[in-house]
Amino acid sequence: MIHELRIAGLGVIEDATCRFAPGFTAVTGETGAGKTMVVTGLGLLAGGRADPGLVRHGAEQAVVEGWFDRPPPAAAAAVIDAGGLLDDDGLTAARMIAARGRSVLGGRGVPTALLADVVGQLLVIHGQHDQTRLGGRALALLDAYAGPDVQALAARVTEAHGALRGIERELVELRTSAMERARELDVLEYSLDEIAAVDPKPGEDQALATEAERLTHADLLHGAARTAREALTAEAEVDGAADVMGLLAAARRALESASHHDSTLAEPAASLRSLMAQVSELAADLTSYAADVEADPARLASVQDRRAELGRLTRKYGPDADAVLAWAQQAAARVAGLAGADDRIEVLTVAADRAREELADLSGQLHAQRRLAAQRFTEAVSEELAALAMPRARVTFQVDLRADPDGLVLPGSEERGPVAVRSTGADEVILTLAANPGAPARPISQAASGGELSRVMLAIQVVLAGADPVPTMVFDEVDAGVGGAAAIEVGRRLARLSERTQVIVVTHLPQVAAFADRQLVVTKDSEGAITAASVREVSGDDRVRELSRMLGGLAESVSAGAHARELLDLAARP
Repeated sequence: MIHELRIAGLGVIEDATCRFAPGFTAVTGETGAGKTMVVTGLGLLAGGRADPGLVRHGAEQAVVEGWFDRPPPAAAAAVIDAGGLLDDDGLTAARMIAARGRSVLGGRGVPTALLADVVGQLLVIHGQHDQTRLGGRALALLDAYAGPDVQALAARVTEAHGALRGIERELVELRTSAMERARELDVLEYSLDEIAAVDPKPGEDQALATEAERLTHADLLHGAARTAREALTAEAEVDGAADVMGLLAAARRALESASHHDSTLAEPAASLRSLMAQVSELAADLTSYAADVEADPARLASVQDRRAELGRLTRKYGPDADAVLAWAQQAAARVAGLAGADDRIEVLTVAADRAREELADLSGQLHAQRRLAAQRFTEAVSEELAALAMPRARVTFQVDLRADPDGLVLPGSEERGPVAVRSTGADEVILTLAANPGAPARPISQAASGGELSRVMLAIQVVLAGADPVPTMVFDEVDAGVGGAAAIEVGRRLARLSERTQVIVVTHLPQVAAFADRQLVVTKDSEGAITAASVREVSGDDRVRELSRMLGGLAESVSAGAHARELLDLAARP
């Protein structure tokens, strides 16, 4: 709800503060006193058009500032993202009108569009030019009025529509890419055949490279091994030097002979014996290696040919044999997927048929439920309009289907043929108004403006009640063209609506104002050529005098005062 509205430099208002409370607030005053500026100020906070001509003569700018409860989470997040501040006391919003207007949320300048979005979630103005809001939300309002069962059914329709669209997208992709799949499958199968023909083994290319290096230098390797073995164990000297085994033997014998005189030499002698055993084993290994390393031109040619085969693969599919095998594994999986695409198309085609049947069935049920809810709504609003002196007006949700040759046939509506179905169902929902019998029903967003439309909006809001909750509703000229008993019914219904939401009404009828929980009076004072308006709350005798003035133009009239008290007593009755 809105707690306070401050207006400065707007029209005839120099500086005034309106304090609102929960429930029903009536704004009254003589014609021309400036009551409309209150609605104008609220409209500016809601993002309405800023006309520099509204700035009070002699003022540099007009300022409108409102203090609201903390907004809903989404709106609060938008304020914070814009750099505004929120606290436990709520949100302040402001609008300045001058040569260059400025909008403020939470103390931070913001685009007017953001101001309109945030404040638009906090208050709605129903007046001469504000009939588009309900019309633009007709389908959502109808579902809300219809109740939770219909809302749950609508959610199932949305889910079924999404599932069908997902299946259809995959089918389109599979069918349109058939040629590309065929080309890719042909390339992959050729590549896999090429790899299978070579049949590489893990690590094979590295092993062949090592073997090729050894075969290429076989003579060098054989000679090195033989020379080393002879140096270790030759009976004759090698290059004028004794072999290693002979020298080690001589050293061992010398130590063993001397160890009879000093046992300390026994340990080195034992180490020499161990070393001679290692040298002997090493010489045997070299002998074996020299025997294995033999020049084999035929084997070398075979190895080189095999390496060339592997090289053709590694140039295409990976840096080594292991990478080639990994690529082949991935390619085989892709081939399996491509080869199974036709099977997938068959499966999806069957699934799409089932999904269409389910969506058509659910949409048909939703269509029937919406039509029933629209009929109940029409009857309820007609009762309200009759009490508001508009017995001939007819407001209804028009629920139609739109033909579409590519659409679905709904059960129960087969005679219509295929119709368009969207995520919200098959229904085209329009909120319409026929002001008089025989008059065509027109979308309410195109209906004639004025107080008559405000009463229509009031009737709709009373019927919708909690289905379209808005913290604050503002009605301007809701009582235009109404008097007598009908005016009392307008006041009574505004009071009933205020039990669920804050209601602010600009009115000239005492029958309406009497039902308000709080009454604010706009008065105009003139000093010479300067006129200024102020706003004050009236209660007790002051309120009786204001209602008396509204009744007969005489605030001190005894009979008008009695009538005013009678109205207040009537409004106070349950």
